[in-house]
Amino acid sequence: MLKMMRRIVQEVNAAQDLEQALSIIVQRVREALETQSCTVFLMEKDQQHVVLMATEGLNKDVIGKVKVPVGHGLIGLIGQKGELFNLDKASEHPSFIDLEGAGEERFNAFLGVPIIHHRRILGVLVVQQQEARRFDEAEEAFLITMSAQLAGVIANAEASGKVGDICEPADKLIDVTFLDGIPSVPGVGIGHAIVVYPLADLTAVPEKSATDIDAEIQKLNAAIIAVREDIQVMQQRMASSLPDEELAIFDVYLKMLDSHSLSGEITEHIKNGLWAQGALKKVILEHVKQFEEMDDEYLRERVTDIKDIGRRVLMYLQRDKHNLPEYPEQTILIGEEVTAAALVEVPEGKLAGVVSAKGSSNSHVAILARALGVPTVMGVNNIPANQLEGVELIVNGYHGRVYIAPPLALHKEFTLLAQEERQLDEELENIRDLPAETPDNKRLSLYVNTGLVADVERSLSAGAEGVGLYRTEVPFMSRERFPGEEEQRAIYRQLLTVFSPRPVVMRTLDIGGDKMLPYFPIQEENPFLGWRGIRITLDHPEIFTVQLRAMLKASEGLDNLHIMFPMISCLTEADDAILLLQKTYQDLREEGLNITYPKIGVMIEIPSAVTQAGELAKRFDFLSVGSNDLTQYILAVDRNNTRVANLYNALHPAVIRALQEVVMRGHEQGKTVSICGEMAGDPASVVLLLALGFDSLSMSAASLPRVKWVIRNLPLIVAEEALHNALSQVNPQAVRRQLERVLIEHDLGGLIWAGK
Repeated sequence: MLKMMRRIVQEVNAAQDLEQALSIIVQRVREALETQSCTVFLMEKDQQHVVLMATEGLNKDVIGKVKVPVGHGLIGLIGQKGELFNLDKASEHPSFIDLEGAGEERFNAFLGVPIIHHRRILGVLVVQQQEARRFDEAEEAFLITMSAQLAGVIANAEASGKVGDICEPADKLIDVTFLDGIPSVPGVGIGHAIVVYPLADLTAVPEKSATDIDAEIQKLNAAIIAVREDIQVMQQRMASSLPDEELAIFDVYLKMLDSHSLSGEITEHIKNGLWAQGALKKVILEHVKQFEEMDDEYLRERVTDIKDIGRRVLMYLQRDKHNLPEYPEQTILIGEEVTAAALVEVPEGKLAGVVSAKGSSNSHVAILARALGVPTVMGVNNIPANQLEGVELIVNGYHGRVYIAPPLALHKEFTLLAQEERQLDEELENIRDLPAETPDNKRLSLYVNTGLVADVERSLSAGAEGVGLYRTEVPFMSRERFPGEEEQRAIYRQLLTVFSPRPVVMRTLDIGGDKMLPYFPIQEENPFLGWRGIRITLDHPEIFTVQLRAMLKASEGLDNLHIMFPMISCLTEADDAILLLQKTYQDLREEGLNITYPKIGVMIEIPSAVTQAGELAKRFDFLSVGSNDLTQYILAVDRNNTRVANLYNALHPAVIRALQEVVMRGHEQGKTVSICGEMAGDPASVVLLLALGFDSLSMSAASLPRVKWVIRNLPLIVAEEALHNALSQVNPQAVRRQLERVLIEHDLGGLIWAGK
């Protein structure tokens, strides 16, 4: 049965369209269960009827014509309740109704299961048999498994508009008012959609033999040269807008084009008799398959780049230069897979937002969009791409929501919101150099999170008092090998010098989980609970020591370096890391360097660190809560997984209580406690952080002025009352509503972003 199931799934996944997939399902399921009939019904868009769409065993003349009202008959009941029905004599059930013209009157045994995708009933899968009997548990399990597979196929077909003719005319299909994804770049973008389609379809290239091998190789080389020139033009165009580290994205493309392994493989296939397009297809798809099977998220993200390069080369081989669309003044790029190159092709000043189904907040397009300050939402499921060209969209990058063809009232609300955002930015300039101090004299320090030296100017202009989190893994991720000691020292020295005498907290190398190095692959079934953070660096002291030496050497004469260890889960790890730092410091002193021992801190990111916060505070100079990971681990929610991302919420009462515990234990030992991550930059959450007693907050430079505005206008006593009320709530939504009321009551409502 398992082998049969796998075979069916493979056939369905290889189907050209939904109609073929449904046909395969009904044929193969009927054969597998050795029954006389298998039928698929799909739900209409209005959710009022299910329509017979494929059958083996019933009358095929009624396909698309038989409609069953939801709640009526056995099929309608399954469509309403989402429950399995297993009957030996279906006609004796009180809800049975005969499907006119279907020819089912000869059947007795009936097994029907709902087709469900993300809690939504998409249809019904039914098998029937003349013999009066109940289907056994194995048969039930088989049919349920098939319905789950079919659900994904139908959902994808819906997203691409391929089921429109089943239910309603295509012009009525847009009934989804919004799409949800992962917030990747904050902000509000309003504009009209330009759908990003593949430049050329590699999978459609036919197999052909080369008639002139030399000519085919010349075509390939000319196409590669043309694509290289295109990429260089894009890179030059963005040179004045982006720092070197973001421009390195284009170097990745150029290195792929210059890679002997890639062009060499294609040329080799041509020499073996394939025409250039076929050779390109073979090599690119082989590389795509290899990368897609990797557990390393960073390497999987390279699949997008490989596909994009392949399509661009194919475009020139087909001698059909891609015609760029007419970009509206406010362009929202949206598609299944928006690439960094597609983003750069939008004329300067016209890009208002980016929406992509594939990719994460660490993908190249997200990095580039963040550098340009373009509101972006990634990981959006079921984008109805073929219906969206030219449609007005609102991108809410704060909460990861995209509104489709918004009604006038919503459009006005977000337009006003965007205007207020710009006005607020201007007003906040006036408090840039003022302290983050409440009206009743509670003072906090505001720092920035960064991984790029290029962020320095933006951070200082926002009024940052220092760097609360420097992500040292970013320079590691932008290279194709481990950076040497001197390379690292130069990077760290630049940051320490620019911020001097302000403190700079450098987190030691924090890779693993969703942050991977292309030259240091880690393959694990569950990377977030695996080898990451301090676990890796303690296991590789040769890497750790080089980084510590570079940090300490970079601080000579500046004395503003603070070092912080990530992902500490037990006291032994803490002690081992401290001993290694002390030894490295002593070695450098013996080498004649006049350096000061830095303040050291620990990140509180996992529950075990929360419960040991007091003991950790005895060993370190400061504690720093990593709110993103701590929330993820306390709630057991992968925030990059769109299926459960709605459960990720830092205002969950369990998270608030954990924060309270950390601050309390840290202060008992006389140590400062800070917090970094999205929570620190959220104006509503800041109300709680203020009351909890955090000494400093660290956030993005863009968030800092707004956070300062909250602190300067909200008395501590009001925040403490809000905290007391929050701890009595049972869900994070209630906590947020209460905090937003507090902001509104103190004329801070302009910081509340709509569209949650």
